Amino acid sequence: MTATLPRPANPLRLWQDAPILAGLTVLVALAALPLMLAMGLDARRFQDDSIWLKPLKFHVALVIYTATLAVYARWLPVGLMQRRGWRIYMGVVATAIIAELAWIGGAAAMGTASHFNISTPVWAVIYPVMGVAAVTLTSASATFGVAIARNPATGLDPALKLSLVLGLILTFVLTVIVAGTLSQNTGHLVGTPVTGARLAVMGWSREVGDLRVAHFLATHALHAIPLAGLLATGRPASRAIVIGASLGYAALVLATFAQALSGQPLI
Repeated sequence: MTATLPRPANPLRLWQDAPILAGLTVLVALAALPLMLAMGLDARRFQDDSIWLKPLKFHVALVIYTATLAVYARWLPVGLMQRRGWRIYMGVVATAIIAELAWIGGAAAMGTASHFNISTPVWAVIYPVMGVAAVTLTSASATFGVAIARNPATGLDPALKLSLVLGLILTFVLTVIVAGTLSQNTGHLVGTPVTGARLAVMGWSREVGDLRVAHFLATHALHAIPLAGLLATGRPASRAIVIGASLGYAALVLATFAQALSGQPLI
């Protein structure tokens, strides 16, 4: 079969290729609208930010994640999404995503922390359960990567296919490494900030180590590495370029991870 470049995503095709993910993307996006309204009406703050900012960020991040997987679903083996076991698994992933958002949004409504909150017996139980949910929803990237790797009829350029596979699998591996360590801390900072100086937009600390940097990069391997594969398509040694880009990106994530653990800010 002749290798081709991917076509632009067709919203109607997303419903055909990955109905659960497409529906979840729409649901999570619409659920973000009340959060925006709440930010304008509710003046309460938590750690110098609107209490609704964190839930909103998670909604945006998960919309991007589920929409990306829905696009990549077109290169899964034909009929895979219709299999009963796969439908059950995707239902579990969707449930984990909804549970995560309900937990984070619920904590915000109560004016308290979601992550690292073990202040009461109830919160102490919820926190590790949500950790399992986070691993579950992230595992979808790895299962997609393995399934695409096993599909001989994607029609993609080999280097581009490899970049999809590596990007999806590395998203899971790197995120588990970083988030697993992050969950064992008492917060996302390594060190005690004095002035509270932060990087614009992202909010990362400019004074001490911030594990959110590596976490952010890890979760976006499924975007960065396929982009490298797209740029390498048709070039000499394109597979080598993809492998090099994947190793480089993994090194970048681990370097920012080590930097944060040492208490040093990104900037």
